[in-house]
Amino acid sequence: MANSIPADLDTLLQHTGIGEFDPVHGAAPVALPAMRTSTVRFQDLDALHRAQQAKAKGDRSVTYGRVGMDTHAALEDVFCTLEGAERAFLASSGLAAITLAFFSMLNSQDHVLVADCSYGPVRYLDKVVLRRMGIEATYCRATPDALKAQLRPNTRVLYVESPGSLLFEMLDIPALAAFAQEHDLILAVDNTWGSGYIYRPLELGADISIVAGTKYVGGHSDLMLGAVMAKDPALIQRINDTHYAMGYSISADDAWLAIRGVRTLPIRMRQTARNALEICDFFNSRHEVVRIYHPALPADPGHAIWQRDCTGSNGMLAVELRLDDAAARRFVDALTLFGIGFSWGGFESLVQLVDHGALQVHGYWTPSDNAIVRLHIGLESTRDLIADLSQALERAAARA
Repeated sequence: MANSIPADLDTLLQHTGIGEFDPVHGAAPVALPAMRTSTVRFQDLDALHRAQQAKAKGDRSVTYGRVGMDTHAALEDVFCTLEGAERAFLASSGLAAITLAFFSMLNSQDHVLVADCSYGPVRYLDKVVLRRMGIEATYCRATPDALKAQLRPNTRVLYVESPGSLLFEMLDIPALAAFAQEHDLILAVDNTWGSGYIYRPLELGADISIVAGTKYVGGHSDLMLGAVMAKDPALIQRINDTHYAMGYSISADDAWLAIRGVRTLPIRMRQTARNALEICDFFNSRHEVVRIYHPALPADPGHAIWQRDCTGSNGMLAVELRLDDAAARRFVDALTLFGIGFSWGGFESLVQLVDHGALQVHGYWTPSDNAIVRLHIGLESTRDLIADLSQALERAAARA
């Protein structure tokens, strides 16, 4: 697998965002406190002027509480460390971060190419907001040939998610980066699956990386958070201006929770990845299973790309079951250790029965009447999870 993540990333995550030593007493808190403020005071007008000048240049400079103080800056450093970025901008959710990226990159009358496997709410953002602003989007498979056929003179951005939402289709980011560069496009990647720890799109050629910190970064299902990361100074300036103009902000408490959560990111992600592979082995033994979608599996079509570009996996997988809708609903409802919910990346296992209507827009999916169930495998004992899945499959096979 790729060696792009430095060997000491686990150590860096433990030492990013800790308290500074007091210059008088020489003591420092291990955990930086949640620094809440709305108003920022300046020693004199010259200090205020310097801060305003730095802000105008795109530097991180605090002039008002909305930008955040030390806690926010520490979390931005965490995202830069994870993603290999020069700057990170915080948002109130993953979708808010996606919106920030779109608004930073696009103008009225521009056109954006979107991978058809991208997070579903992107289509809602397009339908409700982007079209009203005169921005057009086209959805297609994220391969250079398919994308080239959809190019327009006003295409400015290529937006993808890898692995794809719902079915975890691995995209060839280096090839897409070369395509974007050839056609003068900005390549933005939703990297929530990898969260910077097991996958680094910026190092593979992407211009912008977007992460829902709600998921693996927070890790405890108790906060909403998004972040946009970039390396290029011109892009950073555009995102900085848009971020400030739109009033994006997160609470100091959520920033603190995310810093706390990221300390255990390495062990949580490794354990959920091991657990997920055990669950895949279980599903491989079941006659009800048609296909498992999980790029870390050797049989997965995206496995070679995963091996090349990723340094690990996580707890996400989807499974196609020989069940009709009624039986699939019995299966999901019979589970006792899996919560029914849309999020993932926390400590707990979750299940979602995927609507076929949502799958129809994914060219990666082979249409059938079989049920598709998406699972997040958490930190519970796999022995207990397998027992729960077994009894639920037996319940699904029984007539109502």
